[in-house]
Amino acid sequence: MVSAVDILLVEDDAGDVWFTRDTFDYYKIGNQLHVVSDGVAALRFVRRQPPYEDAPRPGLILLDLDLPRLDGRAVLAELAADPDLRDIPVVVLTTSDAESDIMRSFTLAASAYVTKPVDFDRLVDVVRRLDDFYLTVVVRTGAAT
Repeated sequence: MVSAVDILLVEDDAGDVWFTRDTFDYYKIGNQLHVVSDGVAALRFVRRQPPYEDAPRPGLILLDLDLPRLDGRAVLAELAADPDLRDIPVVVLTTSDAESDIMRSFTLAASAYVTKPVDFDRLVDVVRRLDDFYLTVVVRTGAAT
C-alpha cells in the first residue's frame, strides 16, 4: 500500500502558492503541502532546524529557482551534497525555460524540471502527473521518517 507523503513547496510568490494549494484541493490530492518562501527556510525545514524542529521529512520537494535569501540552484546544490537529504526527489517548478537553468538543475540532481504553466488546466495536469508518478509509482529507498 502506498501512503501519502509530505510535499514541501518552496515558493516566494503568494499567487503561485495559492494557485498550487487550490490545485491540490481541486484534485483532492491527499498529500500534506508545506510551504516555505525562501531557500534558507527550505534548508532549515528539511534539516529540521529552528523553527522547523517538528517538520516532517518531505517525500517530494517542489522548488522554484528564483528565491530570496538563497536561490533554488543553491538549495539543489546543498541537497545534493548532503547524504541525508539527496534521496528526496526534487522537482524544479519555475518560470525559467533557459537551457542553462535546465542543464544546471539536472547536474545538481533535480528529478524533473517543469516550466510553470500559465493556466489552471495545465497546472492541474502537471500536479496530477507529479502525484501519479512521484507519489504513487516511484518506490524509493532510504525514505525513513
